[in-house]
Amino acid sequence: MALRQPAWHLPPRQIDQPVLKIFNSLTKTKTEFIPIDGSHVKWYNCGPTVYDASHMGHARNYVTQDILRRIMSDYFGYDVHFVMNVTDIDDKIIVRAQALQPTLSADLLSQVSEAWGSYVRENVSKGLPDEEKPSRGEEEVRWPRIAGLARDQSRKLECLKRDEKFDMHFTAANRTLAAIEAARHALSANQSGGDTALRLVDESRDILASALDKELRDTVTDQSVFRSLAAYWEGQFFKDMERLRVRYPDTVTRVTEYVPEVVEFVQGIIKNGYGYEFESSVYFDTGAFDSSDRHDYAKLEPWSKGNRELLAEGEGVLSSSSGRRSAADFALWKASKPGEPSWPSPWGPGRPGWHIECSVMASAIFGDRMDIHSGGIDLAFPHHDNEMAQSEAYHECGAWVNYFIHTGHLHIEGLKMSKSLKNFITIDEILQRFTARQLRLAFLTQLWNTKIDFSESMMTGEVKSLEVTFNNFFTNVRAIISQARAHEDQSDGEHHFNDAERELLKSLYDSKTAFRAALCDSFNTPEALKVIRDLVSRINVYINSSGRKANVSVVKQSATWIGDMLRMFGLGEGQASEIGWGQEDEGAGGVNREETLMPYLRVLSSFRDGVRQLAIAKNDNALKEVLKLCDTLRDDDLVSLGVALDDQEDGKALVKLVSPAELIKAREEKRLKLDAQAAKKAAAAEEVRQKRLAKMEKGRVPPEEMFRPPNVPEGTYIRWDEYGLPTATGSGEELGKNQQKRARKEWVGQKKLHEEFLAWKKEQESVAIS
Repeated sequence: MALRQPAWHLPPRQIDQPVLKIFNSLTKTKTEFIPIDGSHVKWYNCGPTVYDASHMGHARNYVTQDILRRIMSDYFGYDVHFVMNVTDIDDKIIVRAQALQPTLSADLLSQVSEAWGSYVRENVSKGLPDEEKPSRGEEEVRWPRIAGLARDQSRKLECLKRDEKFDMHFTAANRTLAAIEAARHALSANQSGGDTALRLVDESRDILASALDKELRDTVTDQSVFRSLAAYWEGQFFKDMERLRVRYPDTVTRVTEYVPEVVEFVQGIIKNGYGYEFESSVYFDTGAFDSSDRHDYAKLEPWSKGNRELLAEGEGVLSSSSGRRSAADFALWKASKPGEPSWPSPWGPGRPGWHIECSVMASAIFGDRMDIHSGGIDLAFPHHDNEMAQSEAYHECGAWVNYFIHTGHLHIEGLKMSKSLKNFITIDEILQRFTARQLRLAFLTQLWNTKIDFSESMMTGEVKSLEVTFNNFFTNVRAIISQARAHEDQSDGEHHFNDAERELLKSLYDSKTAFRAALCDSFNTPEALKVIRDLVSRINVYINSSGRKANVSVVKQSATWIGDMLRMFGLGEGQASEIGWGQEDEGAGGVNREETLMPYLRVLSSFRDGVRQLAIAKNDNALKEVLKLCDTLRDDDLVSLGVALDDQEDGKALVKLVSPAELIKAREEKRLKLDAQAAKKAAAAEEVRQKRLAKMEKGRVPPEEMFRPPNVPEGTYIRWDEYGLPTATGSGEELGKNQQKRARKEWVGQKKLHEEFLAWKKEQESVAIS
């Protein structure tokens, strides 16, 4: 009988692995993520309209999308094809400067003033109560009342309820009016220099943009001006993204490169019965599309179908509403007016509508279906709803996108900020105050699809605390690992794997499970960060309680995972091979600073340890100088090398490599604190000295002279006894008993003061002689 292996049984599954669920804007729920093609993910992200500097709204959107992209590819292991468009044809891309060196003149001042009045009536008035809205010609007369209203917080809130952009419009108008008044003053003083004119144009740029476009757009004959402007701002945008550590898209598409495909796409929509032409423009027929059994219009926000304000904003400031069958219909192709960019088409010279570009370019890359489409929540309607409608109309499919994900709004100190607003903080400005890592941490602490209120308190509070916690943790772990390597050939005969180590390893595995569960829960990064922070706390407790008996292998394993996850989020800097998340100034030229310097620094540290121990053991006053030298080595000599020495209970210093700038800053802060304390102490001593001097000066007069002129006014007294005490007033009257008693009391006090003065004077003279 042949021998057989015993039966093997499949082990029962103890815990079900969580599956990735994403909050899908198409369902407003968290739905399981199932890609169309195995692990290959087709992802299209709405990119920027490049006409101005990138701002914090861009940072919120694109850093957040980068975090989600990294989680999908680097954590879950999906093969992501990430496509992003650049809108380089749009109503917002206009000629931004009409003259390089304007001269201040009455005509220029009149032009700006007229534009200012129109801006006040058309924009500022949206937030004003009816009784405060100025009519033409009374804008300046009413402005002081409008300004007072804007300064009144309660009334200003009412204005913001009427128009959320009220603060932006008021600020632009107020700034422009100040420039107008300065220009008037300069003109009245016959000063027409370029500086005043430039300031007038610059301060009124937001107000002038629309007015100048209406007046001068027909004069633009060089079509390259539009592309060159867009190309410049596109370059600036990607430079800003690089500074924010945002990965470059796998594929970048530009509208100007896909115009023939746009024309073909629009023809397809017309052929399928969902588009119509009017006066060389082509519009999407939302009624025909919505009434079809196969289609639904406005899948993302059906309740916004009749929102005329959103519809108008989606069409752009240069669009006309005439010729549309319905107010909800939108432009697929716009007939170009004189001075606008144009391309040939069957309907005449024109340019693509805003919504059509994404449909065409995404379809050109991915075909009739994609896994993920993403963008800011402000694009949901009408832009993304229109994208889906025209794409499904062209492909005659029921679902062009499977998962729509939208990042939440960004608020700055409580005020809404979206890409159409001009009250933005540019990325360049924010990076002068905070690092790219700190900004990314701020976004990670908030859910990606909810509103985030960006504030100074958030950055200096929660974000700074997180950064310091992780920096300190990795610095200590690296120091412990380095210390262990120096003695790895020495064993103390113990295995160092007891209950504490088993508990720490269990915490690591539990943390990995919780971390995965958090990210499966629609990329819940706040919860994922909490898991990491809690694990850091447990490791710190273990290190502090174990001391030099800590199991370095377990600590290293845990710290490595933590560093890997933080780097996965895009928080890494420096060399990826080191423990932790790195520092921006480390690892230059591929040299591992820690491995290169540590052997030499450890010898130096050992020398210092020995000197300290000798000095302490001898307990000799002369050896205080040796201790002073040790402190100088620690506090001065090693600081510039980026070396920190922490004294331990066993007399051996823990060697740390820290940024020299951080050590110098900490040292200077300590010195400033000590200097402040010394200055306070010196001031107190000086105050005591001055009081003593005043007291001594008062004691300079002998008691026998204190009631005689010039120490009292002439004629106060006319007779005195042998001690200098007065016996009669200036009128010859004898002093009463109470007067005599009071005078004697003062005399006794002065006698004591005078004796102190004489003793102090003698002391001063002896000091001077010596």
